[in-house]
Amino acid sequence: MNYQIYLFNSLTRKIEKFTPLEDKIVRMYSCGPTVYNFAHIGNMRSFLFADLLQRTLRVVGGYKVRWVMNITNIDDKTIRDSSIGSPAWLPEMGKQTDDPLKNLLKFTEYYRKAFIEDIQKLGINLKDFYKMPKATDYIPQMQELVRRIVEKGFGYIVNGSVYFDVSKWRQYDIYGKLYHIDFEKFREGSRIDSDSYDKDEFSDFALWKAKKEGEPFWEFTLNGIKCDGRPGWHLECSVMEREILGLPFDIHTGGVDLKFPHHEDEIAQSKAGYGVEPTVFWCHNEFLLVEGKKMSKSLGNFYTLRDLLEKGIDPIDIRYLMLSAHYSTQLNFTFDGLNSARKARMRVQNYIYELFDNKNATGKQIDIQKLNDSVFGELANDLQTPRALANLFEFINENPANEISMEYAKDLLQFFDNLNKIFNVWKIEPRPEIEVQIPDEVKEMAEKRFQARKSKNFALADQLRDEIKAKGFQIVDTKDGYIIEPLEK
Repeated sequence: MNYQIYLFNSLTRKIEKFTPLEDKIVRMYSCGPTVYNFAHIGNMRSFLFADLLQRTLRVVGGYKVRWVMNITNIDDKTIRDSSIGSPAWLPEMGKQTDDPLKNLLKFTEYYRKAFIEDIQKLGINLKDFYKMPKATDYIPQMQELVRRIVEKGFGYIVNGSVYFDVSKWRQYDIYGKLYHIDFEKFREGSRIDSDSYDKDEFSDFALWKAKKEGEPFWEFTLNGIKCDGRPGWHLECSVMEREILGLPFDIHTGGVDLKFPHHEDEIAQSKAGYGVEPTVFWCHNEFLLVEGKKMSKSLGNFYTLRDLLEKGIDPIDIRYLMLSAHYSTQLNFTFDGLNSARKARMRVQNYIYELFDNKNATGKQIDIQKLNDSVFGELANDLQTPRALANLFEFINENPANEISMEYAKDLLQFFDNLNKIFNVWKIEPRPEIEVQIPDEVKEMAEKRFQARKSKNFALADQLRDEIKAKGFQIVDTKDGYIIEPLEK
């Protein structure tokens, strides 16, 4: 397929035609996890959005994709939780040492591996990544970027820390390209050291943080001044995307919460140090709510993927639910919604099974190109998954699998194979043969229902159908009779 892709660009605030800078190769960078704990489902929405985008680019756009996702393994939180005596340190991580850097790397590696396990359960294929770099592997390159920024007059040193001079930068370029900033609240020369801060607290931000007692550090001399310490959080992405993808690249993804300060600072420091903006397209996914509220431990609605798996939830149902909502809208995660998502997913799965069962020598002919356009065309249009799925279900409703000719059933299976390369939630294979023990009581009720339908006693047939469902089975009516199947759990 070679559909034209259109994407909403947060930088221009409009949907734009996407054309890669290099012919047929898309370079894409996604802000990855900070590995200080297990990723929660709000994080997972961001990673699944990036996965949906890169799969759509490959399958619908016909592009090759170099997808990079960073691993933040040094920041305020990872240092805090890996510190000696921290209650966040787990026995599975082994013994702590007297070396803060070794503790940091051991702590973050534990959660990096957990993250890799989790995203694979959600259907993200590790082979799709071009690289998943760790921040601590690029310290010399970060120091070089800091040096460049200072040399060009956009950074300054205070007590061994290095800060980005926002006032000086605003004389050269716009600060606030992704997010509206009220500069009346800006205090020139004020500095903020925290990696994360609110839009109302903005000021000169830390590029490099001076060494503190008990924290990991790297030696660094800048303009003859000893600046031993470690990088600020915003620095790593500017460096890794340049080193791995080159600047500018095509697409940068992340959650809307990263627009400011992280992505805004990234734009400023990249252009200040390297002389070019990092990317052409900024694509951001919206927040995830849980039962209509912002996820919070105090509200009891905070879930990691592992929390949900312990409840017996299939991770593929989580994937389907998150992909079925448009990435630019807030997704209200509810357990009822998750159940509905499972039913919708299994409805398509059963349709696929029925296509494999199809043995019709004659039957309906299908306009496959029309179906492709109605589904893949919507995915090409800023990843409109709700519209694509609505069109798919409309097609399924209007074209029962057992009424389609065998020839066109094969074409439909190819369609679903292509679609599943994007959604990755179905099995494109015949229905598995599962030996199910059907109680004699259920068999008798099914036969009574069949006879009731033949005699047009539909009230009794419906009553028996409900009683059969209550016992965990369902009746699928066929041309010559019926099939008894266990209900999907």
